[in-house]
Amino acid sequence: MVKWLWLSTAVILLDQITKWTVSHWLEPYATYPLLSWFKFTLVHNTGAAFSFLSGASGWQRWFFMLLTIMVSVLIVFWLKRLTSGEHWTGAGLALILGGAIGNLIDRIAYGHVIDFIQWHYQRWYWPTFNIADSAITVGAAILVIHGLFFQRPALK
Repeated sequence: MVKWLWLSTAVILLDQITKWTVSHWLEPYATYPLLSWFKFTLVHNTGAAFSFLSGASGWQRWFFMLLTIMVSVLIVFWLKRLTSGEHWTGAGLALILGGAIGNLIDRIAYGHVIDFIQWHYQRWYWPTFNIADSAITVGAAILVIHGLFFQRPALK
């Protein structure tokens, strides 16, 4: 387990450093184009992914904090049980754990998650996200792809 915590820690640090930087340099909801399809837009998301439940009355903050803590504990136990050869599973879980904790820090400290990365194609916009969200997505993709295509079935 300990060998994967460096990856979780790296995600948390990178996430928090980028969020601190954009929070101090960008105005909320102002657009800062970097490329024709990529820009920074500082957004405070009180909901979950894709702003799910962001319009709720405030209970969602505590719900998502509790859910994140529960999932994080489960991931830590899963990481503890990994064998030395389960590299892809360890990497995927460590990325998810780091991203979850990065967003949990925001919810505890600010009551919302700081999002700032925005991609778009013509008039189609992907919801604004952050480094923690990216780590969660990549970690989940690693687990799914490895589980579907590369994991050997257990012998009975």
